[in-house]
Amino acid sequence: MRRTGSENMQCPIARGLDRVGEWWSMLILRDAFYGLSRFDQFQASLGIAPNILSRRLSMLVETGMLERHRYSTRPVRHEYVLTERGRDFRPVLLAMMAWGNRHFAPEGHAIELVDRVTGHVVDPVLADRRTGEPITRERHQMRAGPAADERMRARIEFRNSCQAQACPTLSDPPLPESLP
Repeated sequence: MRRTGSENMQCPIARGLDRVGEWWSMLILRDAFYGLSRFDQFQASLGIAPNILSRRLSMLVETGMLERHRYSTRPVRHEYVLTERGRDFRPVLLAMMAWGNRHFAPEGHAIELVDRVTGHVVDPVLADRRTGEPITRERHQMRAGPAADERMRARIEFRNSCQAQACPTLSDPPLPESLP
């Protein structure tokens, strides 16, 4: 079930979650990165009910993450391929994989990202494309962009003040509504 109202929120996290926040959708995208493209392939990989898979695929097409292409006319069959928007989601999935391996795999990693040339395990980090520097809480902070409204500017100012000093307590003035 999709939440309503994210189109009215400026938070890019809320907008992104509205498109792919449901876990089946992320697993479908994961499988698309593995090269799966057909309904029966997704269903076999995920063990998902056909009606749920059909809805999720339609939603991913509607939100521009996948494109639907007919590959058979008798019977009519479609494949689902990643769009540029969908391909741009790969770093998010890799970050989730690394986070899951780090925090929720006490038995060890079931899957790892490796360098194809060296065979070494890769530990993905978020880095600034311009400088190559890893993004860290100590060095980087959010800043309101040109399209930010006053509410978003207040949230960002509040968050940045929390990083610079102790965050306000419950007895302090009220916080901006629903921080993204």
